[in-house]
Amino acid sequence: MSELTPRSDVRSRSRSELRTRSAAATLPGIARHGRLPKSSPVSTVFKLLAAVLAVVLVSGVSIGALAVTSLTSKATVVDIPSTQGDGAALPEVGAIEGGFNVLIAGSDTRAGQGGIGGTVEDDSGELNDVTMLLHVSQDQTNAVAISFPRDMVVRIPDCTDSDGYTKPYSSEPINVALSYGGLGCVAQTVTELTGLPVQYAGLITFTGVINMADAIGGVDICVDGPMIDSETGMNLPEAGTYNLGGVDALAFLRSRASVGDGSDLTRISSQQVYLSSLVRKLKSQETLSDFSKVYALANAALSNLTVSSSLNSANTMVSIALALKNVPLEKVTFVQYPGTTGATEGIYAGKVKPNDYLADPMMEYIRNDQPFNLASVGDDRGSTVDPNAPVSTEAPVDPGTATEEAPVVDVPGQRADQYTCTVTNTY
Repeated sequence: MSELTPRSDVRSRSRSELRTRSAAATLPGIARHGRLPKSSPVSTVFKLLAAVLAVVLVSGVSIGALAVTSLTSKATVVDIPSTQGDGAALPEVGAIEGGFNVLIAGSDTRAGQGGIGGTVEDDSGELNDVTMLLHVSQDQTNAVAISFPRDMVVRIPDCTDSDGYTKPYSSEPINVALSYGGLGCVAQTVTELTGLPVQYAGLITFTGVINMADAIGGVDICVDGPMIDSETGMNLPEAGTYNLGGVDALAFLRSRASVGDGSDLTRISSQQVYLSSLVRKLKSQETLSDFSKVYALANAALSNLTVSSSLNSANTMVSIALALKNVPLEKVTFVQYPGTTGATEGIYAGKVKPNDYLADPMMEYIRNDQPFNLASVGDDRGSTVDPNAPVSTEAPVDPGTATEEAPVVDVPGQRADQYTCTVTNTY
């Protein structure tokens, strides 16, 4: 990878541990929880697609493409088990009027990736090395994107693999769920952990991330020092802000050794630096007014995306767009599901243990659509405030400030309107 020059105006589980099982799971419906504005057909379609791309992408490096599934048949479509209970009826398309949840999983498969990401000795299991859940409130005024550490030990519920094998696992890293039962198993696992039903789901690969980053014209990323990672090929020689596209964007999102303390926890904070910047770009007039960028982004992702059947509908995507288009940047919050590390023995040795003390109240707020403020911007380990952030003309609530409407939650994260830099290291 070539060395990048900063912009002047602006910083698990191994496969060998997996059981030898097929990763190509046959995925067994999924429950899912709109009215069009008056304008010309072309203008209406563009505005709706742009709105979804601008907001839904907060949940990961793939979800923007879900808004335009109807434009092409390139996406792979699967059914996943309902997480809303047996017999849950699917509303008619266009009936999305309340809250909903979108799951995004990032696959680490090297199969069909043209050598991107390197090779591994044991390719018997496909892992969900990125697992995120976007929750949109019932009144559709705010959204929270939850990232789950890949090595967090959780219960994997009954999941059926392609051989018809069904068995729960009491304590496994969350990133094996995809290997055990496909995208449906990831949805079931996240629902059991959070209590949030999954209405929509998508899975993206390395090439999908690359093509989408190129389609949008790259994303501006701030780093507080050199970020050099021989494992991913990341090579940012000095502090500053870089426009990362294609393989560079992928390398940034995958880089762990050169970020914070070298753990997946600080990598998640670094990924939130990317996601916040991505959302800001997508919501900017520059992007939303460029139809070619919007279409290219959708087409690029759909070529490398697997979606739940609940997303494979133009009307459903229009309804999602209408629900999301007015959520402002300051109401889009990224959080990391709380966990602790440092155990040297037992099931948590070298892994992440869920921190129920912090997670339980946070998840209660999210399930009840209770707005909350974060204790700080970033975690000062994998991300920190950008000293060159533009000055806001408004007066937002300071981090760590509790209000009558919004208590403080002490978990790592940031809002989409907050400018941050990745904290790098020299490991």
